[in-house]
Amino acid sequence: MTLSRWNILIMALCTGLIVANIYYSQPLLVLMSEEFGVTESNAGQVTFFTQLGYALGLLFCVPLGDKLERKWQIVVMTLAAVVALVAAAKSVNITMLKVTGLMIGFTSVVPQLILPLAANLSDPASRGKVIGTIMSGLLVGILLSRTLSGMVGHHFGWRAMFWIAAGISALLAVIMITTFPSSKPNFTGTYGQLMKSLLTLIKEQPMLREASAINACCFAMFGMFWTTVVFLLSAPPFKYTSEQIGLMGLAAAAGALGAPLVGRIADKKNPRIAIGYGIIFLFLGYFLFYTFQANLIGIIIGIVAIDLGLQGIHVSNQTRIYTLLPEARNRLNTVFMTTSFIGTSLGSGIGLWVWSVAQWNGVCIAGTGLISIALIIYLATYKKSGRVVSV
Repeated sequence: MTLSRWNILIMALCTGLIVANIYYSQPLLVLMSEEFGVTESNAGQVTFFTQLGYALGLLFCVPLGDKLERKWQIVVMTLAAVVALVAAAKSVNITMLKVTGLMIGFTSVVPQLILPLAANLSDPASRGKVIGTIMSGLLVGILLSRTLSGMVGHHFGWRAMFWIAAGISALLAVIMITTFPSSKPNFTGTYGQLMKSLLTLIKEQPMLREASAINACCFAMFGMFWTTVVFLLSAPPFKYTSEQIGLMGLAAAAGALGAPLVGRIADKKNPRIAIGYGIIFLFLGYFLFYTFQANLIGIIIGIVAIDLGLQGIHVSNQTRIYTLLPEARNRLNTVFMTTSFIGTSLGSGIGLWVWSVAQWNGVCIAGTGLISIALIIYLATYKKSGRVVSV
């Protein structure tokens, strides 16, 4: 079976709305700390546990897509997310909220199950376009979730957002059951053998290592920016509120919508070309951040540039790794996305330290350094091709 345009749009919608579950808590941390009488840093651990749960889900659940029927794995994980979101809405203390945050992150890896399913069922000639369209849904969900959550929390309280998210996820499960196509798994070994094969993929697939390393550097740059731009915009001359800062996600979403165009380039030409253009856009974005750090228009243009650039790199790299071993796409995605996620986390941590030492100028220099490392990897591996082996 091949995917129809309707299937692709539904997958993009489901991807964006499910991944948003991970980010709803971020604008609500102050409200949570006030209700439970804890410090904001204590409440902030809810975000950490949610991200930790996502990392664990990536590692332990996504590879199962090569062993289990993907459609029903996606449906079961979505229903589990509903349970986790309801539990979060009914939390009686901050500890329970942290535990439910872990559960939300663990069950919200559904987008990373949908992408290999879509890649498996799409025409090879249009695979990049399909992945780009679904990635647009993913990134718009990530970027707009904070804006939606901040508005709902401000008017209806933080628990309302989790109830709404639970209702959305339940509705999505019904849509998935009725519209998602089935797929046939290819891996017949044990779960232990499945996990062991991840190491084989890392060892034997140069293209996977290259794509993952480039992505990790670029995601680190991305995490660094979004962690520290809050400090820049809340200080003079801007002095923006958290709700106003959340609206910056709208500018980022504009860049994310360029993903299908990037996918078409990856289909018609060598995807590495799109990666090169993406790196150029990242450099442009950080040049604008450094030069126009007191000018909102300059910062907004810079946000569009880095999001468009990141999409060019991410969609092209993902398209490339999906060509390696069709029967191992979930495991390839596990290695690729786990590495990217580690990059985001490290970038956020490095960004906080750099801000404390050198403020925004330091962040711009550090971000440019991360992009430069990605460029070095890109140039050093330009003429090499991945070797395909069976796992």
